[in-house]
Amino acid sequence: MQIAGKTVIITGGGRGIGREMAKEFAARGANIALFDLNQADLDAASAECRAAGVQARGYLANVTQEATVIAAMDAVVADFGGIDVLVNNAGIVKDGLLIKVKDGAVVGKMTLDQWQAVIDINLTGVFLCGREAAERMVRRGQGGVIINISSISRYGNAGQSNYVAAKAGIAAMAETWAKELARYGIRTGSIAPGYTRTDILAAMRPEILEKLTAQIPLRRLGDVSEIALAALFIVENDFFTGRCIDVDGGMRV
Repeated sequence: MQIAGKTVIITGGGRGIGREMAKEFAARGANIALFDLNQADLDAASAECRAAGVQARGYLANVTQEATVIAAMDAVVADFGGIDVLVNNAGIVKDGLLIKVKDGAVVGKMTLDQWQAVIDINLTGVFLCGREAAERMVRRGQGGVIINISSISRYGNAGQSNYVAAKAGIAAMAETWAKELARYGIRTGSIAPGYTRTDILAAMRPEILEKLTAQIPLRRLGDVSEIALAALFIVENDFFTGRCIDVDGGMRV
């Protein structure tokens, strides 16, 4: 798919990886629709995209709410004429051990609220946005691309039962959607970032960052622009569908 002139929706597009992807797509001539919960972030990210000479709008949208997702998707179609690419990027972390044991006694455990909050946004939100984007792509009859942002944590990471389950799930959904939607000209894929320099990691203490970096064969954190490049590859390569690209500096080598 040629990116110029296409309409790209990015959830969680107000900051971090989502915002960088929006800027990269805009630099290549795509019109940008951003979903997020923070109006100030939406305004700033949209302005950065418009500086590239494309159309860009922000939509306040909670991806866990079915009616809100439907309304936001309809608004994008009304404003831009259709949807060509969806990047399911919105996500949160609420880490905790399954059970916390001290001196042989269980002193804590991951709460149902911790579990459900992450599953709602990171898994159910991807399902809702993917379903609604696919419906509008099929109706329009011009195909499309759906990308889910997974994580290297999908292989398993201590203290992240909720996050791991969600990120593994959305990679598996991309494989499933590839089989279901190919007949309509819709391709899918997922991207699994490793440790990437976002606001969350940048705020960590230097010694913690050093420990994280030591696990990476390339001995550095990823840059958000490098995750964006993987998304551009998926969109532009018309023979790519259903697979997950690990962008992790070699952690899984």
